[in-house]
Amino acid sequence: MNDTSDRAATRLAWTRTALSDPTLELVPASADASFRSYWRTEHADRSWIVMDSPPAQEDPGPWLEMGARLAAAGVHVPAVYATDLQLGLLLIEDLGSQLYLPALNEQTVETLYGDAMDALLRMQLHVDVAGMQPYDYAFLSRELEIMPEWFLGKHLGHAPTCDDWDVLEQAFAVLLRNALEQPRTFVHRDFHSRNLLIAEQGGQPGIIDFQGALVGPIAYDLASLLRDCYIVWDRERVEGWVENYRMRLREARLIGDDIDSDTFQRWFDLIGLQRHIKVLGLFCRLWYRDGKRGYLNDLPRVYQYIVTVAGRYHELAEFVALLERHASARDLREPLAV
Repeated sequence: MNDTSDRAATRLAWTRTALSDPTLELVPASADASFRSYWRTEHADRSWIVMDSPPAQEDPGPWLEMGARLAAAGVHVPAVYATDLQLGLLLIEDLGSQLYLPALNEQTVETLYGDAMDALLRMQLHVDVAGMQPYDYAFLSRELEIMPEWFLGKHLGHAPTCDDWDVLEQAFAVLLRNALEQPRTFVHRDFHSRNLLIAEQGGQPGIIDFQGALVGPIAYDLASLLRDCYIVWDRERVEGWVENYRMRLREARLIGDDIDSDTFQRWFDLIGLQRHIKVLGLFCRLWYRDGKRGYLNDLPRVYQYIVTVAGRYHELAEFVALLERHASARDLREPLAV
């Protein structure tokens, strides 16, 4: 047997033992951008999920730790029923398969996003962040640097010149200052429509893919949700949601009364830019390094967010011009021809 079939056999045997059912089978439930995969089985008139997180590639420890913090705060994350950390196998609650993304439309968005922002505020207010890693200057900088290598270099075939690096570093400095001046709070870091599920009970969304959470800028997860890499809403509507959430943060005393609409909108815009610049690089890396081409289809949307939002800030004009020089004539969904 090869490594894949060995892993499948181990996974199935472990699940049968964990549920004391020698006849059950596993079917794919989903996979994500990492080495982690999810498998579904039926037992005792209910559905279960097995999370397969090979320790050498994806240590399941952070997922368990962060899930416990979120559950203690009253956030709806998968309950854990059995674990084998050496094997990297976890038996967890099945939150279903109804992701936010295909369910979002003009009729549902206010309710679904209302529930998501309720959950976000709960996380920001109640998750115990003691001992969590900071989303600090070094971490934010490393993320920004993914874009020049993988988007400009690998995808567009342009090695940045010294002058280009001056422009990039000036823009990155603006974004880093913005990130670091914001109040610190729990940050999921991937709080968007592919990581939120419509729960059958309780009104709260089911939340997944939280293992990378850090303590960082208060507007980050809001930008991840409202400027989602997979769906676009018009500017006026987004800014209305942002303003309503600012008022909720002020009432919760998570920001001061001195943080006015313009200040908070700038926080939101620029931390969203930091995220989308990172994502441009990540989506390209997922193809050129990991062979996952599907993410290239989302590049035009992410790129458009960047040039549109950055275009509203004069200090980012040269950065926008640099991107447009090298990307405007390309179909960003297509890999670089070699």
